[in-house]
Formats: sequence, structure tokens, C-alpha cells
Amino acid sequence: MQTEQTITHSITFSEKLKAYFQILKFRLTLTVVISAGFGYLLAANGNINYTTLFSLLFGGFLMTGAANILNQVIEIDSDFLMKRTFSRPLPFFCLILVSVGFLLLLSNANPLTAFLTLVSVILYAFVYTPMKKVSSFSVLVGAFPGAMPPLIGWAAFSNSLGIEAWVIYGLQFIWQFPHFWAIAWILDADYKKAGFKMLPTESGKSNRTAFQIIIYTAFLIPMGLLPFKIGITGVFSAIGIVILGLLFLAQAIYLFKTKTDKAAKQLMFGSILYLTLVQILLVTDRI
Repeated sequence: MQTEQTITHSITFSEKLKAYFQILKFRLTLTVVISAGFGYLLAANGNINYTTLFSLLFGGFLMTGAANILNQVIEIDSDFLMKRTFSRPLPFFCLILVSVGFLLLLSNANPLTAFLTLVSVILYAFVYTPMKKVSSFSVLVGAFPGAMPPLIGWAAFSNSLGIEAWVIYGLQFIWQFPHFWAIAWILDADYKKAGFKMLPTESGKSNRTAFQIIIYTAFLIPMGLLPFKIGITGVFSAIGIVILGLLFLAQAIYLFKTKTDKAAKQLMFGSILYLTLVQILLVTDRI
């Protein structure tokens, strides 16, 4: 039987590159970066500085990737990929990513953007991650850094955080609860094995949990009207966001009625589609 050390030394260079790509969580990182780009475009209203935008996207990618790696370093006992690869050089790799990303944002965006991005990395990796094994409130804690990408994008253009920035922050903040609870519903058995407490109630996949998902999903409808109310966008996006919110709510109600993993999976994909289309509507209505 091979030891872990033997397995580690047998990994080829290409396998190491693939492992680094995996632990960066490329698709998740890309999603975060897109949300930051959305915030920038919404604030820019067509007046785009492409150097700043590129720095925001690339610097944000590096720092978000570092946060994802730190998450897995902290959870190494629960992560098969980490156990079979090379945990020791990863903190140094993270430091390089964070440093390069921070300096890129500092020099080509502004100090506020760099600071907010660094704060989000710290909150995600060192507050949210360890709390997942302590309390289901970890989802609430994780929502604070999780909603920061559009806020950071807005700051990259305006170098300020007015009410407009906080409105788009609030929309993504609320959205995270039905999104992550849908994921937690699907992965409930795996999360329990790892010791993660992600669903909002101890009853697990129950009426109480599904009802809480409905409440947060429903709250997205009035939240989605705030950009119109404060004058960021017009009536076109407001109508579209209400329609999307009602469709999203219908999926949450369906989960409440059926309490099946299939319904939770539909809700999870629905949440991704909802956020993507809302962001597109807001940006196109703003330009």
C-alpha cells in the first residue's frame, strides 16, 4: 500500500497544474469576477476605463482564487483533493496571488477597491470557512463577503460607496440565502459527513427550511425594485426583475411542496439564471 508521501511525489507536472486549476475553483471564481464587472459597468454608465476594468477583473480573479484556496487549506481534513496533493506550498501561493491582485487594484483602480477586496478575502477564508462547522449562521456570515463583488466593482469606478452601491450589494446579499440553501439541500448528506452546518434549521430538509427559502426569495422582489426607485435604472428593468422574481419564487414554493432534491436542484440553477438575467437587465437599462 502506497503512503500519502509516495502518492504525492508521483504526481506529474501536468497533474499539478490541473490540481492548481481545480483548487482555484475556476468557475466559481469567474462568477464572482463577473459580478464585480457588473458593478463596474453599472456605475460607469458607458464611461468605461478599460485599464481599470481589466485590473478589476484580473486582480479580483487572483484574490478570489486565493480565497478559494485558503478555504480548502483550512478544510484540508475534509478535502480529498487537498489530501492527495501538496498542501504545504499553497499558503505561499495564496500570498503571491493576494499580493499581485491587491497591488493591481491599488495601482489601477483605487485604494478603496483594493481594501474592500482584501476584506472580502479575509472574511471568506478566516471567518466564514471555519464557522461552517460551528453554526448554520455561517451562511449569514458568508453572505457579507459574498455580496461584495458588485460593491467592489462600483467602487472601482466611482471610488465611493453611495446608496446605489449598497442597493446592488443588498440585492446580492439576499439572493445568496435561497441560492446556498438550495445547494445545502442537495448536498446535505455530504455536508453532514464533513461536519458542515449549512441548512438554516436543525430539522434539515423540512418544511421549516423550505419556508425560510420562500421568505428570502420573496424578499428579492421588493429589493429588485430599489434600483428603479432610487433612479439607477428605469421601468424596463423593474418589470423584468419582478417577473424574474415571481418565477424564482414559484421554484421556491415548488420546493416547499415537494421537498425533493430535484426541486432543490431546479432552484439552484434558477437562482443562477435569476442573478445573471437581473444583472444583464440592470446594465442594459442603465446604458
